[in-house]
Amino acid sequence: MTTNNLITFEDFTKVDLRIGTIIEVNDFPEARKPAYQLTIDFGDLGVKKSSAQITTQYSKDDLLHRQIIATVNFPKKQIANFMSECLVMGAVKVNDVFLLHPESKVKNGSQVS
Repeated sequence: MTTNNLITFEDFTKVDLRIGTIIEVNDFPEARKPAYQLTIDFGDLGVKKSSAQITTQYSKDDLLHRQIIATVNFPKKQIANFMSECLVMGAVKVNDVFLLHPESKVKNGSQVS
């Protein structure tokens, strides 16, 4: 890592990471790369949608009711005909993404720090 990549603690506090539960999963055939459309319940923050390129590691049934970690304070982003409202967090291994999630069930909307 070079010093150009360093951020301050203040920079980090601007990222709003929250726990949510996936309540709906749909195929996303319009996406350039294989992806799902996710609908995620963030409790008091409401329900948000996201596109995720995780079709090689997860089936729709695997994802339904799974808790995940997502950044909820990005601006909305148009992906094909779909408006993504949050960014689901995952670890990348080669070309696969593995979702980050809490070890135990926690309240939707809980802040990650």
